[in-house]
Amino acid sequence: MGEKQLSELSKKTVDSEFFTLIPDGYKKGKVKYVVITGSVISGIGKGTVTSSIAKLLEERGLKVSPMKAEAYYNVDAGTLNPFRHGEVFVLDDGTETDMDLGSYERFIDRNLTKENYLTTGKILSEIIEKERAGKYLGRDVQFIPHVTGETKKYFRQLAVDSRADVVLIEIGGTVGDYENMYLLEAARQLRYEEGEENVCFINLTYIFEPKTLGEQKSKAAQLGIKKMIEMGLMPDIVICRSENPVHDNIREKISVFSNVPLNRVIGLHDSENFYQIPLMLKEKGLDKAIFESLKIEEKKLQNNNSLEKWTEAMTVKNPKKKITIGIAGKYTGLKDSYISIIKALEHCEAEFKVKIEVKWIEATEIETGKKKVEDVIKGVDGLIVPGGYGKRGAEGKIECVKYCREKNIPFLGICYGLQMALIEFARNVLGKEDANTIEIDSETKQPVICLLPDQKKIEGLGGNNRLGGFDIKVKENTIAFKLYGKNTIRERFRHRYECNPEFIKEFEEKGMVFSGKSPKVDIMQILELPKHKFFLGTQFHPELTSRPLKPSPCFKGLIKACL
Repeated sequence: MGEKQLSELSKKTVDSEFFTLIPDGYKKGKVKYVVITGSVISGIGKGTVTSSIAKLLEERGLKVSPMKAEAYYNVDAGTLNPFRHGEVFVLDDGTETDMDLGSYERFIDRNLTKENYLTTGKILSEIIEKERAGKYLGRDVQFIPHVTGETKKYFRQLAVDSRADVVLIEIGGTVGDYENMYLLEAARQLRYEEGEENVCFINLTYIFEPKTLGEQKSKAAQLGIKKMIEMGLMPDIVICRSENPVHDNIREKISVFSNVPLNRVIGLHDSENFYQIPLMLKEKGLDKAIFESLKIEEKKLQNNNSLEKWTEAMTVKNPKKKITIGIAGKYTGLKDSYISIIKALEHCEAEFKVKIEVKWIEATEIETGKKKVEDVIKGVDGLIVPGGYGKRGAEGKIECVKYCREKNIPFLGICYGLQMALIEFARNVLGKEDANTIEIDSETKQPVICLLPDQKKIEGLGGNNRLGGFDIKVKENTIAFKLYGKNTIRERFRHRYECNPEFIKEFEEKGMVFSGKSPKVDIMQILELPKHKFFLGTQFHPELTSRPLKPSPCFKGLIKACL
């Protein structure tokens, strides 16, 4: 379909079965699209592969804008339980997103926006609103063309607003799921309208290797690709995930079955070093396969060894020392719940050339008496109490904070962790035995943690947090100032409750220093104990802005103290 045809279709959208919404300023062919789908099983690394592709293309001088298109009916990830879907990642603009957005940001070292994140709930909310306002002019609103049409509009709008050369669209779930069919159909239509040379389909599949058989089996992968083909989605590239290197005969089977040239069937086995994956894919020719599929002239692109240098810098071959960091939370059963914290620690590994082992501490086990705090923290060089919500595990976290403060163990409290540190200090230093947060005990006589002023009138869970990036004024001659080296910093928040201003004077009289606060409102955002080896609490989430080769100053401070 030519640009003129596309333009003509957009003019008669309402009464046309094409329903092609073209954003202002959009030009066909100016941007290329790469659509990444998954088959066989979920959780095999689509987000990592998408991030790696972004890294590969940006290394060659192309501007990339990645999008995560999720099939769930939630408008955003804000109300999702971490056990269900992993960490909620918060963008600078306040959007609560899937954790894959964090992976994108870390790999391309750039802030993303709400336009890089799409959900079924977001699409349907807009469609219902338009229908109620009569924007469809009496048409019966249908899956095709309206839902798919509105979806394609989001794809193209991201292309216009980001001014990207290549838009990456990672479709959540697996091919064959009922809920993501509209996304797959929208991608098929996008290729029909934009042309094959402008849309590349990459399918990430899985090759099983049952231990009882001792050989790799490709049948599940073949059936997953078959389902994709049945939906009109012909893959241009197939990436075969596996535990061990994919055998050539398996790649040949996939190639013959899917009509994908053998050089575009790429094996990607498990790697101990997460940061070597982009280089692994480059060495297997993934970037060249994409250029070939999208008719991008490779010789016109920049060519340097920046990826090799980046990979080497992020690889710790001979660690100088090994330390253990405890993470005391209540979602420790699913490590993805704290994925940004894990990544921030990995960034510090590269910075200090050390090996950091994580010891998971389930706070509820301390709270219920199943384990003693001195036993679980034994052997830990430093402790992190991460963010969270609700009563479960809170008392266990407070016990952990108390142990670290009294035993002079380096401590970093993040968001809820800062609040637990305030409660512990109020109880055991200020002598306020019933000190608590009103989130847990609304009747407490010593509410050292209370609602933010702007949040008191808000009801319901969706969108009621203080979200996104905010400036913080840092006090000079403090630990925080030494870590950041400047008076004003910007970090990301996700909270409803704060340190009660009525208790600040009492805290300070007993030696606590509030070294960071909001420039305009008297909200305490960083606390520290100067006489302690390292005791820092942040109301913000420093892990969300930590990047490879640019570790979070808060995490750097913790690890340096442990060393």
